[in-house]
Amino acid sequence: MASFYPNINLADRIQHTKLDTGVGGMPSARMERMETPATGDFKTVFSGLVENFNKELNAPDDLLKDVMSGNTNIDIHDVMIAMAKSEITVNVATQAVGKVIQAYDRVTQIQV
Repeated sequence: MASFYPNINLADRIQHTKLDTGVGGMPSARMERMETPATGDFKTVFSGLVENFNKELNAPDDLLKDVMSGNTNIDIHDVMIAMAKSEITVNVATQAVGKVIQAYDRVTQIQV
């Protein structure tokens, strides 16, 4: 009676993750960073957020001007959606500024 043994190389079939311990020649995420940060310093990130905020805030006005000038590619629903997005953006920005101010207050209260 012959038995069947499948010829499978399990080491090649293992899917490695970022948290592996160096198995299969992959570096360990616990020892060194595997990815580089996609953003620069705080000033760059914050200025990008402000630019995005300005675009979102001006989008409803620009769409409304296009609708009033007779552009048939833009519907009034697009204007309403842009207004809702800008309202959400203002709310998120207000909350973020409040959190930054709270964090600043906490940092200034730290006694060295």
